[in-house]
Amino acid sequence: MEYRFTLRFSLPVDHATQDEMLENLAMAGCDDALVGLGVPGRIALEFSREASSASEALKRAEEEVMSAIPGAILAEAAPDFVGLTDVAELTGMSRQNMRKLMLSQRPPFPLPVHDGKTAIWHLDDVLAWLSQRGTYALPSAIGELAQVTRQRNLRRALQRREDRA
Repeated sequence: MEYRFTLRFSLPVDHATQDEMLENLAMAGCDDALVGLGVPGRIALEFSREASSASEALKRAEEEVMSAIPGAILAEAAPDFVGLTDVAELTGMSRQNMRKLMLSQRPPFPLPVHDGKTAIWHLDDVLAWLSQRGTYALPSAIGELAQVTRQRNLRRALQRREDRA
């Protein structure tokens, strides 16, 4: 199955040049990723990867990046934290339809993890809610991927907390 996901990393202070990083990533097996280097000290890789499971795809991609860029630190695995526009895009609905569902349906729409000018949810929670309603055909790969990226982000957050303690 094909999985589309993004891994964002913080680069070590003494990282290689952009050209060297791109070459190292390709040699490590990340030739199925679009690479973004727009923010100094950060790198984002959007993968489109064939694998037998989302967990395998994510794990292999992370290992390849870490071998290509020693000292890189995973900042986020996506899709996990999403707004309504993201959910609409991933599920093939309009943003207006997602907003209407959020405001008017029972059982109630999942609580956001951040509620401000822009609300943010865990994609896994929203997909589970949509599947409970039984009227939406959701791609199986995205549900599996949402669970895996959420778990990976949680492990990353716990590790950072332990490192500070």
